[in-house]
Amino acid sequence: MHEQCVIKDGELVSNKWHTVPKEAPGIPDGEFLIFPLAVWLANQENLCGRNNIGVWLDSEDMPTGDIASALIKLPLLAVNFPVFTDGRGFSIARLLRERFNYKGELRAIGYVLRDQLCFMKRCGFNSFDLRENTDLKAALESLNDFTEYYQTSTDQPQPLFRRN
Repeated sequence: MHEQCVIKDGELVSNKWHTVPKEAPGIPDGEFLIFPLAVWLANQENLCGRNNIGVWLDSEDMPTGDIASALIKLPLLAVNFPVFTDGRGFSIARLLRERFNYKGELRAIGYVLRDQLCFMKRCGFNSFDLRENTDLKAALESLNDFTEYYQTSTDQPQPLFRRN
């Protein structure tokens, strides 16, 4: 996080959410906390029903069944990109949006690059916590790098040939 800003819904906004690291001892106090999936699962009874709790998934945390049903009730889900070459987060985003009908904030965290934002948006991300030293204004502009797409996606359900 830099300057405590993120890109959300195509705008630079103040970041009120704090990502709890995996190695954090116990459950920290505070509002607007994003817990690792394993911590949230272990403490679900204490954390469910609060509108200031989110969960972050690593790229190997594929949401399925009952877990996904519980996750989609949260106001924020984040997907961690551990390295820029790990594309599993794109699939997780599509699953959350298309199969599980997640309507909340879907945030990309970790190794999030300006060059990938447009494609992340097409997969369903609407929020981006970029790496330090990223030009946030240039990153914001990159969400509109392309004006037209051939394929379907979460942000355009019809292919180009059906739209003309």
